[in-house]
Amino acid sequence: MADTPAALLPLLSEVARAAGEAILPIWRSGIAGRAKPDGSPLTEADLAAERVILAGLAAACPGLPVVSEESPPEEAAIPDRFLLVDPLDGTKEFLAGSGEFTVNIALVEAHRPVAGVVVAPALGVLWQGAVGAGATRTDRASGRTRPIAVRPRASPPVAVASRSHADAETEAFLAGLGVRERRAIGSSLKFCLVAEGEADVYPRFGPTMEWDTAAGHAVLLAAGGRVETPAGAPLRYGIGVQGWRNGPFIAWGGDLPADG
Repeated sequence: MADTPAALLPLLSEVARAAGEAILPIWRSGIAGRAKPDGSPLTEADLAAERVILAGLAAACPGLPVVSEESPPEEAAIPDRFLLVDPLDGTKEFLAGSGEFTVNIALVEAHRPVAGVVVAPALGVLWQGAVGAGATRTDRASGRTRPIAVRPRASPPVAVASRSHADAETEAFLAGLGVRERRAIGSSLKFCLVAEGEADVYPRFGPTMEWDTAAGHAVLLAAGGRVETPAGAPLRYGIGVQGWRNGPFIAWGGDLPADG
């Protein structure tokens, strides 16, 4: 098995692509979802993608623990190095017929996402990155892969925000930054827009889970960005303080230019 984060990326990408292919026919059929115990939606696509991912990772990365949204382990069982998976991020967008949903797979080491793959199957785009090795975007239609990186922060910054989960704290933060332009988009695509220099900041004060964010977080780190708590500490994973729930965070692209 490939061991370094960068060496794992081709394997993770292959598995994520396959999961995306399993999702697409279900999305096109307009299948309805049902509610999970926490009230969030669940569809056959979530389950189909998870089956593909778990089988693919077991073959490609034997012995590497996998934590998936649909079957998270108890906190006491959290290892130091594991794969964190969201088979279908953006289920609300999926059910609404939007293409703004993703398959997310991340490698977490020592509570930090060090490699990640985000596939948007309906959009035909794959983002991937490993810390220290850079990040890329691949477009299915052209077959082109290009490197991506955050841009120096604009003044005022351009923000990206959730399409489905607005909250007062996020709005207050954006107002404090003087944001005049924002893009609303679903799922982990928000991290990817910041990673490829299309936006400067993605704040999230409402609830998210670790599998929602780890892959996009890793891509953003690889592209030169960062994800912090409001106090300025790095967002960490697998620490078991709130189960698998994240606290508030801000995803930043580049810093202000020296003359900014």
